[in-house]
Amino acid sequence: MLHEPEAVHLSCGNGLPNPKIVDHASGTHPPHSYLPVAGVADVLMHTLRCRPELEALVLVQSAVSQAFLSPHYLRAKLAGPRNGRARATLGLIIPRADSLLEVLAHTHFTRAGLKVKMHVQLPGVGEVDCLINDCLVIELDGGTHLEGRQVKKDQYRNNASMRGGFLVLRYYYADVVHHPGRMVAEVLAVLNNRKAGYFGPSRWTPKWVPAS
Repeated sequence: MLHEPEAVHLSCGNGLPNPKIVDHASGTHPPHSYLPVAGVADVLMHTLRCRPELEALVLVQSAVSQAFLSPHYLRAKLAGPRNGRARATLGLIIPRADSLLEVLAHTHFTRAGLKVKMHVQLPGVGEVDCLINDCLVIELDGGTHLEGRQVKKDQYRNNASMRGGFLVLRYYYADVVHHPGRMVAEVLAVLNNRKAGYFGPSRWTPKWVPAS
């Protein structure tokens, strides 16, 4: 989940008002086989209709990534004009997301008009999380990336990306979840600098003198 819900969402089905919960209609799919919870399909369909777009997106992406069901199945169940917003959210699902940061970043970058490729293999680097406009690597780091050994590995990967001609930016949970606008603005600034030639040869070329 992107955020803890402010209230409990239940499918009571008895029509009795209860101000302490958000009461949803009865499910139309088989419930869990032994737990007192609704089936995954009903949970996701109600989520898509009830919750804000990005909150619903990360739940559906998680279910799809774990092969509980497919976007095509949900889309077929959400026909009609009243489910247009839900179907639009389904359109944001990506084939693979190893974390909620990836699906959120992909959404923010594509909506900014950028060309986004996910999970790209780069020679000498390995797989990177995002490649923007075929020139800018975006790495999305979770908590494990703050460990000493992982930090060193990430920095060497940065170096390898730069040697291969790619610029690199790294973002963390707070950047993607809480400050996406700032993240996108920074990416756009770097791309604009690259287009302007700021990362190309300088107009003033220094004469490097080897150390004696």
